[in-house]
Amino acid sequence: MGLVAGTQRALVKPMEMTDKLGRGLRDLRISVTDRCNFRCRYCMPAEIFGPGYAFLPKDHLLSFEELVRLVQLFVPLGVGKIRLTGGEPLLRRGIADLVAMISAIDGVQDLAMTTNGVLLAHHAEELALAGMNRVTVSLDALDPEIFGKMNGTGAKVERVISGIMAAKNFGLPVKVNAVIQRGVNESQILPLACWARETGVDLRFIEYMDVGETNGWNMAEVVTGGEILEILSTEFQLTPRDQAYRGEVAVNWRHEGSENEIGLIRSVSAPFCADCQRIRLSADGKLFTCLFAEHGHDIREILRSGADDTGLTQSIRTIWTSREDRYSELRGKVEMKKAEMSYLGG
Repeated sequence: MGLVAGTQRALVKPMEMTDKLGRGLRDLRISVTDRCNFRCRYCMPAEIFGPGYAFLPKDHLLSFEELVRLVQLFVPLGVGKIRLTGGEPLLRRGIADLVAMISAIDGVQDLAMTTNGVLLAHHAEELALAGMNRVTVSLDALDPEIFGKMNGTGAKVERVISGIMAAKNFGLPVKVNAVIQRGVNESQILPLACWARETGVDLRFIEYMDVGETNGWNMAEVVTGGEILEILSTEFQLTPRDQAYRGEVAVNWRHEGSENEIGLIRSVSAPFCADCQRIRLSADGKLFTCLFAEHGHDIREILRSGADDTGLTQSIRTIWTSREDRYSELRGKVEMKKAEMSYLGG
C-alpha cells in the first residue's frame, strides 16, 4: 500500500533535460482509459462517441506494471508530478492499486487525478489510503439543467458534489475545473465562484479550447480569461498570487481573507507554450508532447519489444529533446489535425 495523502515524498535529483525551446520536463499526465461515462460537447460529443464507437481493446491499454515502469524511468529525467487522467480514470478497474504502486516510487512528489467526480464518492477513501495527494474535479455548472446538457448524459450535479465532499472528508484536497463556453454556461461563473469559496475548494476557469477535431470549436464561443475576471471582480476582492513554479498553467488569485484561490487557464487568449513542461501518455502507450498534437510516439511498441531500461530512457530523451511544440502561440497561423482530448488525456 502506498503513502497516505500528504506524506512527504522522497526527492530524486533529476538529470538535466530540455527540449529545443529550453523547456524542462516536470509533469507526466497518464491517460489510463479512453472511455468516459460523460459525453461533454467540448470533449466527447455524443453524436461522434455514440453506442457504436470503437474504444481501445483491453490488450491495447498499458498494464499497471508497464505504467509503473515508465514512471520509474521518467522521474530521473525530471518528472516529479504525475496526474492520472482519461477518459474517466475511475472507470479503470483497480485504479487504487495503480495509485498505490506509483505513490511508492521515490521521486514522485505529487500524485493527482482529474475526474468528472460522478464515481468519486465510491473511491475517495481508497484513493486517499493508496497515496493520492489531491484530485481535480471537472464541474462546468451548478444549475442542474445546464449541467445535464453539458455532460451529455443527464448526469446529476448532486453526484459530483457528493464526490467532492467525500474527497474532502477523506483528506484529499480538491480543485474544481470549469470550462466556460459562450452561450452555454457563462451564467455559471459567479455561482461556481461563490460555491467554491463557501465549500473551501480552489476553482479554475478554463477557456474553451480547440482540442481534437470533433467539438466544433469556434473562437466566437470563447469567453476569455479577461472577461471572466471582469465578471468575478463585480462580486469578489481578489489578490493576485505569484507563479508557484515555471510551467504553472493557471494565473491565480486569492480571495480576500481566505487561502482559497480562483485561477484562469488562458490557452487561447494568453498562451503559455513558452513555459510548458508537460508530456502526455495515452492509454495505449503513445507519448504526446503537446495537448494539440496530431500524432504521438509509440512507446508501447518499444516496451513490449523487450527493450531494457537504458533503451527506453534513451527513447524518452530523444522524444523530449526533439520537442518544439507551441501550438497555442501559432493558433490561426497553422493548419493541423489534432488527437482527441479523451484519447490522450487533458
